[in-house]
Amino acid sequence: MNTESMTMTDEATTPGLFALLREDVRCVFGRDPAARTVWEVLTTYPGVHAVMSHRIAHALWRHGWRYPARLVSFLARVFTNVDIHPGAQIGRRFFIDHGAGVVVGETAEIGNDVTLYHGVTLGGTTWNPGKRHPTLGDHVVVGAGAKILGAITIGSRVRVGANSVVVKNVPADRTVVGIPAKVVKRESPILSPTDELNLDHHVMPDPVGHTLNCLLDRIKTLEAELATLQVDRQTTAATPARPVQTVFPLINTNPLDCQANTDAACPECACQPEAEEAR
Repeated sequence: MNTESMTMTDEATTPGLFALLREDVRCVFGRDPAARTVWEVLTTYPGVHAVMSHRIAHALWRHGWRYPARLVSFLARVFTNVDIHPGAQIGRRFFIDHGAGVVVGETAEIGNDVTLYHGVTLGGTTWNPGKRHPTLGDHVVVGAGAKILGAITIGSRVRVGANSVVVKNVPADRTVVGIPAKVVKRESPILSPTDELNLDHHVMPDPVGHTLNCLLDRIKTLEAELATLQVDRQTTAATPARPVQTVFPLINTNPLDCQANTDAACPECACQPEAEEAR
């Protein structure tokens, strides 16, 4: 993914703390139809409380106040059941819906307008210091219970299906589902120029079912070809005076290639990997 497309937090472009907090509260109304008033959001939304606490903890962390930052993070975890390390970099208008059981690691980086549902983990896969948590682009939506593990990059506008486990890079404008997560939908762009975000992360294909249907169709084709071959051989045996060269067309010259790294081959199959150059 092109890192220039990500709008990560930095001191040169990020607004002040209170401006960030106001944006975090206002963005709730665009992503949760149950939100009615600002007072309701401020007093009853644990996801908003967790984000507000992280903004304060991260400010302390950047200024070298490491223990106070960890203490604020710990208290936020006690009251919200959301564990965000104060070292994590989080962009603007970040929303945790139903804020419960969310874990965001120290070196995680999150772009603007990202939405996480309950049970999401942005975790590491190594005990070595350095970058070990995921990087999420702008407008990413991560479904409930999904796990994104390791120092991988999730491109902008990606949709991660509920309970998926993502362990590899995902290019922009993809939908991934499964364990481990597979790309099942390639769209460009998911968002129109007038859209702020798209929460249609529930529209998930069934890649395993589609792959099995492809295999069943191929078996039926092979059985039909075999039956035709048997009839031809019986006919040839009944007329021995007419020599016929027997040909075995068991394999179609242009079979459906579910293993090809191209969208045109079979874009809905679970066995479709992304080309390495797109990572």
